Amino acid sequence: MTDRITFDGPVILGAGLAGLTAALACVPRKALVLSPTPLATGCSSAWAQGGMAAALSDEDAPALHAADTIAAGAGLCDPAAVELLTTEGPAAVRALAALGAPFDRKPDGQFVLSLEAAHAKARVARVGGDGAGAAIMAAVIAAVRAAPSIEIRENARARRLLQDATGRVVGLIAEIDGALVEIVAPAVILATGGVGGLYAVTTTPAEVRGEGLGLAALAGAEIADPEFVQFHPTAIDIGRDPAPLATEALRGEGAVLRDTDGRAFMADYHPAKELAPRDVVARAIHAERAAGRGAFLDATAAVGEHFPHEFPAVFAACMSAGIDPRVQPIPVTPAVHYHMGGVATDLDGRTSLPGLLAAGECASTGVHGANRLASNSLLEAAVFGARAGRIAREMTHGGAPLPAAPTPDLPETALQTLRQAMSRDAGVIRDADGLSRLIAGLDALEAVHGAAPTLVAAQLIARAALAREESRGGHFRADFPATALPERTFVTLDASNTGLRYAAE
Repeated sequence: MTDRITFDGPVILGAGLAGLTAALACVPRKALVLSPTPLATGCSSAWAQGGMAAALSDEDAPALHAADTIAAGAGLCDPAAVELLTTEGPAAVRALAALGAPFDRKPDGQFVLSLEAAHAKARVARVGGDGAGAAIMAAVIAAVRAAPSIEIRENARARRLLQDATGRVVGLIAEIDGALVEIVAPAVILATGGVGGLYAVTTTPAEVRGEGLGLAALAGAEIADPEFVQFHPTAIDIGRDPAPLATEALRGEGAVLRDTDGRAFMADYHPAKELAPRDVVARAIHAERAAGRGAFLDATAAVGEHFPHEFPAVFAACMSAGIDPRVQPIPVTPAVHYHMGGVATDLDGRTSLPGLLAAGECASTGVHGANRLASNSLLEAAVFGARAGRIAREMTHGGAPLPAAPTPDLPETALQTLRQAMSRDAGVIRDADGLSRLIAGLDALEAVHGAAPTLVAAQLIARAALAREESRGGHFRADFPATALPERTFVTLDASNTGLRYAAE
């Protein structure tokens, strides 16, 4: 029989920036953080290179940041969410600096700000050139460990959400150090990250594979915009899984994309060239590679000898594969980097299920629309993680949990089959034939292995991608290249996992 414990505070699933920010916002109330890996590993936040975008200079303003966010979002951003993010953004960055995050500073103490693609102003606060995520997470982890009311359990993952007779989420079944335990709690906050691990080529940790999204969907939560997956244009193509990242900031510094013959090709695709929105650059690189011309990021003139100091993570990744980026161009390929979709929430993290909140990449507030603006991800995690934590802090217990069993796990061989199929058929370029083939394959896996949360997450992406017969942002259909459907997708699973419906904003 599974043990049951009652915890007198929110349980937070995930220990990236959103989850830990939520935990800090719960103080002085108790909070329990469950992390599948040791802290600072297994979360995308710690791997982020570019930094945090916010209107931190006298030349910038939240309204300008909002305008760039909405432009990148390709017509699907929620304006209220964007206004909140960009208005609260500067304070969120300064709060992390106050915790000890060592943002790069000018001699006068002002933030060093980088220019990244589709930003009208230099507004990305960075750390050590390309080390923002790791340094920010180190400061936040130190603060969380110092908070006596926050309990952390590593090697712990959720296996099912518990609900009472009304459908309210009242806790979860967790697997902690290999043992199952029911945890009854007044609130559950999902901060489980994105879906990169569902794809064969990704820049995210392998552990980030949509489990929170799948668990929420299986409990009946509304899911928003699952078809919108962002492919970072410049993963370093050296055969690693996950693929190392060549940060957007390199192009902000003037790095140029070239083909095998050394020809700069981005002018063929967009007037902003290397600083075009991510989806445009990703499709350009995909097209060049598909045509046999290859794609390389040439930072030899833009960065050159400054690489070891300015971009140490990129430099180390390249050198480990025998590429010296000071004098050689870097081979690059698009890779899954971010999920704009997720569990639908309001601006305080509330989902459609009472007792369940979500924040960070696993949530969908509508702030990113169809395509996230560079360096808005850590910002979103900090802003909306804090808001969800403050709401959860005030919540009380629901009813008695109904009997439940853990969801099935997808075996490793089946997961690898899924990853290959997702990259092949739900990648940078999609069409009905490929998506239909993908869905049939996913249904076959479910028939054998059951509705594993990772499999459900993949099904959500594939079915919504097939239903959206247009191209917009991170979703490009070769058979429907025009932009035609100016509404978000909202998905609720029915018994056959096919209950798609569209709802106009």
